[in-house]
Amino acid sequence: MPMKGRFAPSPTGRMHLGNVYSALLSWLSVRSQGGTWVLRIEDLDPQRSHRIYAEQIEDDLHWLGLDWDEGGLENMPANPSSQQGSVSYIQSERGTIYTHYLNKLKEKGLTYPCYCTRADIMATQAPHEADGRVVYAGTCRPKNLDQAWSNVDSHPSGRKPATRIIVPDEEISFVDAHYGPLSVNLARHCGDFVLRRADGAWAYQLAVVVDDALMGITEVVRGRDLLLSAPQQIYLYRLLGFEVPTFCHLPLLCNETGQRLCKRDKSLDMGEIRRSGRSPESVLGQLAFYAGIIDRPEPVSALELVPEFSWTKVPVEDIYVSK
Repeated sequence: MPMKGRFAPSPTGRMHLGNVYSALLSWLSVRSQGGTWVLRIEDLDPQRSHRIYAEQIEDDLHWLGLDWDEGGLENMPANPSSQQGSVSYIQSERGTIYTHYLNKLKEKGLTYPCYCTRADIMATQAPHEADGRVVYAGTCRPKNLDQAWSNVDSHPSGRKPATRIIVPDEEISFVDAHYGPLSVNLARHCGDFVLRRADGAWAYQLAVVVDDALMGITEVVRGRDLLLSAPQQIYLYRLLGFEVPTFCHLPLLCNETGQRLCKRDKSLDMGEIRRSGRSPESVLGQLAFYAGIIDRPEPVSALELVPEFSWTKVPVEDIYVSK
C-alpha cells in the first residue's frame, strides 16, 4: 500500500504543544517518505467536542505550515473509489460504518451486552495498578455466547447495555517502530473492553481501527500514552481482516511537575502561544529541538525540517517543557 499517515485530534479544546509535537513528527515522517497526510476529526465525545475547536485546529495547522492532503472539515478530496463509500473524515458522521463492523463482530459471537456501571466495575477491583488502569472482571460475560443478545431488553435494572468484546487469555505481540518489541495479555491488561458505550457513543478502540483501515493508513504516529492501546487495536484489526499499520509512539511533552501536557494547561496552548506574538517558525524550531532534529531551538519552517528528519534522532525519554 502507498505510505499514508494521519493526524487525528479530538476537538475538545485548543491544541497544546504536545498535540502539535505529534502532528509535526507525523507530518515530517510522511513528507520525508513522499506519502499522503490525512487530517481526521475524532469527535466521538458528544459532550466535549465542538466544531469551533476543530476549526481552531485547522487554523493552527495552516499557521504552522502543516498542510494535509485528505480530510479535515471539508472532507477533501472526495475519493469515490475508497472502501469507505461516502467519504467523511469526521467520526461523528461515520456511525453507519462503525455499526456495520460492530455487527460483523457480533455475528462472530465475540460481543455481549454489559450493564455494569463504572461504580460496579470499581467495586469489584482489587487494589488498582499504579497507572490507574481498571481491568474488567467479566461480570456480564455470558456462559452461552450464542444467546448473549437474546434478552437484551429485559434486564432488571432497566439500563441500556454497553457492548463489550471478548478478549483471549494470550499474548498480543508487536514491534513499535520507536520503542521496540511489546507483548501484552489483554485478559490481564484490560479484560473484555467496550466497543460501544451504553449511551450509544462509539468507543475509541473500534472507531480508530475501522477508520485507519478504511482510509488506508499505513503509519500511526502518536504519544506513548496510547502505546498500550495498540494491542487492543491489533486484536480488532486481525478479527476484522484488516492489515495492521506500523505503530510509532512518541515521548510525551511534560510540564515542570512531570505531568504530560493537557488542554487544561492554557499557558502552553496554541491560543496563548499565538497571542504572545511568537512566529510559527519559532514554535516549530522549539519542537524540532525537543525531537532531536536540530541541535538548538532556532526558528525554522516545516519544509526546511523535512530533509533533516530521522526517527533515529527522536528521544525515547519524556521531555520537560518550561512555560
